Amino acid sequence: MKKIQYPESSTWTEILNRPTQTVSDIEATVKEIFSEVAKKGDAAVKKYTNLFDGMTLDTLQVSEAEYNSASVSKELADSIALAKRNIEKFHTAQKTETISIETMPGVQCWQEKRPIQKVGLYIPGGSAPLFSTILMLAVPAQLAGCKEIVLCSPPDKNGNIHPAILYTARLCGVSKIYKVGGIQAIAAMTFGTSTIPQVYKIFGPGNQFVTVAKQLATNYGVAIDMPAGPSELLVFGDDTANAAFVASDLLSQAEHGTDSQVILVTTSIKLLNEVESEVAAQLEQLPRKEIASEAIKNSKLLLVASEEIALQLINQYAPEHFIVVSKNEHFFIENIQNAGSVFIGNYTPESAGDYASGTNHTLPTNGYAKQYSGVNLDSFMKSMTFQKISKEGIKKIGTAIEIMAEAEGLQAHKNAVTLRLKKID
Repeated sequence: MKKIQYPESSTWTEILNRPTQTVSDIEATVKEIFSEVAKKGDAAVKKYTNLFDGMTLDTLQVSEAEYNSASVSKELADSIALAKRNIEKFHTAQKTETISIETMPGVQCWQEKRPIQKVGLYIPGGSAPLFSTILMLAVPAQLAGCKEIVLCSPPDKNGNIHPAILYTARLCGVSKIYKVGGIQAIAAMTFGTSTIPQVYKIFGPGNQFVTVAKQLATNYGVAIDMPAGPSELLVFGDDTANAAFVASDLLSQAEHGTDSQVILVTTSIKLLNEVESEVAAQLEQLPRKEIASEAIKNSKLLLVASEEIALQLINQYAPEHFIVVSKNEHFFIENIQNAGSVFIGNYTPESAGDYASGTNHTLPTNGYAKQYSGVNLDSFMKSMTFQKISKEGIKKIGTAIEIMAEAEGLQAHKNAVTLRLKKID
């Protein structure tokens, strides 16, 4: 990890640059695949599954036999069940009541929420089969009442979906599962094929290609949860932080992929040096050492002069995950503006949010925490407004509508009110 002491604010943008390709580097490939999937459907999906995953598939959908036979160890099943309960509790608590108000006598307005009917879940399944993401997406989708849930995940080298993914999907009531990953999966859910249904909104994290594909899907009338690309973590720690814990958290994100990024911001030179040593030592013990090592090359150890400067830098970076370990933690809790999810104290590892605490781990990356929320119950719903106006109400509000419509030069709008008022009179 590169150590930088007391960087000038003018250098922050360069220092905090993510190790990702630009959209222009990827967009041409994504557009080509989208175009072919739109025209050729399943044939194109199979072609690119063979090209990118090295797998020739006769059928894309997981069979009923595969679905029903998937199993995991009792220990893992119990752990998944615990996580599911906590995720259900937290997301159930996010339900809101209908909002209704009479804005003036005879003018009743209200807002109700309706589920998005058809949603697509993208579940990464390459070197790390992220069955936990199914809990994060399918649980709130079911709570919201989405009628059709489609799941796409890339096949392994044997043409199968990891059993933990199938088991978790079954536990969450998701039965439409397809052995498709990458750009072609996003394209298939965008346009629909003879096998894979078209959806209204696509959810789920992925690599840079998946992220750009999701963004392109919005050009074709499909919504997305957010631009969620390579994982990232920023830790702020002072002298109260445990260096071994901090290093383990940094490495937990570094092992996601070579294009992940982790950053330590600290006011303590002692902690900075200890974390550097701990990262080197712990890295040697990781099965995914090679991947994490590449990510560490993109990562930083930053020493700053004060917590106020640290906060400014953190808000500029807008991390996907933000861990704060400080004797002054309330300063950060109260003033952090841009972060996907915040983890507080020595005993709150980021991996708790990834799996089992109850919060959602599908979060905005690449600085999008400045304007996007992480996935929540409302992500699977849309708000609809209603209004009902009585004769009394239109008499009270009508003249104002007429005057405003005429001022905008919209005579038909004015007439729609004038006719009603004349009828009442």
